[in-house]
Amino acid sequence: MPKVTETSALPEVRISGRGASRLQSGHVWVYRSDVESTADLAAGVLVRIADHRGKPLGTAFYSSSSQIAIRMLSPGAISQAELPGLLRQRIRDAVAHRKLVVRDTDAYRVVFSEADFLPGLIVDRYNDLLSVQFLTQAMDSTLVRETTLAALREEIQPAAIIERVEPRVRELEHLPLRESQLLHGTTTNTVFTMNNIKFHFDGLHGQKTGAFLDQRENYAAAAQYARGEALDVFCYQGGFALHLARHCEKVTGVDSSRPALEVAEENENLNRQANAQEEIEWIEANAFDLLKDYASAGRQYDTIVLDPPAFAKTKRDLAAAARGYKELNLRALKMLRPSGILVTCSCSYHVSKQELQDIVVAASLDARRTVRLLERRGQAKDHPIVPTIPETAYLKALILQAI
Repeated sequence: MPKVTETSALPEVRISGRGASRLQSGHVWVYRSDVESTADLAAGVLVRIADHRGKPLGTAFYSSSSQIAIRMLSPGAISQAELPGLLRQRIRDAVAHRKLVVRDTDAYRVVFSEADFLPGLIVDRYNDLLSVQFLTQAMDSTLVRETTLAALREEIQPAAIIERVEPRVRELEHLPLRESQLLHGTTTNTVFTMNNIKFHFDGLHGQKTGAFLDQRENYAAAAQYARGEALDVFCYQGGFALHLARHCEKVTGVDSSRPALEVAEENENLNRQANAQEEIEWIEANAFDLLKDYASAGRQYDTIVLDPPAFAKTKRDLAAAARGYKELNLRALKMLRPSGILVTCSCSYHVSKQELQDIVVAASLDARRTVRLLERRGQAKDHPIVPTIPETAYLKALILQAI
């Protein structure tokens, strides 16, 4: 993390030896259980961090409610007056990094929270619109919000900026509830492009900030192997399905959300070529029930994509999540024709790459299929990974061939 060396006169928070060790290993979070002393601090205030002996460890944002009480901003000392300049520089750095790593799209993540040293801030770009999330007390403070929005307007010059609100997050941070809203500009809708495929974007609706940009490179990779008849399970607004359709004879997209499927169909129409003969079949259904029924009926496919939501949001969910992932992969492997392609994904941070691979292997043994690993993939490069912050690496994707 870039260092800032100026001194400051901020309130001090002392943390335990365990918390200090965590910071010294390169992480940026300190949990409330490792906070030893605080003054009567306001929500989201900038603080100095010291270990139990008083040794300075850097500057951080403090949360009065979250279990993540400390989110480090710098290993050096900074003052309140220096904060706006630091935030602006971090945003400039984030924008510059995307210029190095983003290709074939006008939609990508501009700021990825801790991975861009801006804890609690998410910014996604969709063509000429920006979608932002302020996820912590500090990031939601007036000074930080205004500085951030001004820097984004200066660096990117978007037609509009939309704030997407996660009510559960604001509740946990003890922040006043608000609706998603337009902060700058006059429109909340646009069309963006990934890998030469167009998608509608509605900034005030849909999941997360509006689309799953972290899968962008995996969409293109899956399309390179796709062939024949394809099934996209948990298709949402058609990310994988639309990519597969350019290489497959027939594609079926399955999701339990009717609104998502309606957008998927609109996206299909947006990309329809004049001489296109085949349509994508969109089915509203529970994925587990549909796969069970299709497998029992002997349905067969040449390509299957499994991109479920996070099954393990906490460690306590891990066992149940593993069962869910195994069932999905078992059904899919039974439905693949010889030499068929399986693209299986997990966005559960608590399910590691190796655990996902082990689950697929176990499913393949039960299905009496041998699988060949073609690619082991993760999130797109605009979602950078900081190795000392494991939480920044959450998306896993395996591309396999079932023999």
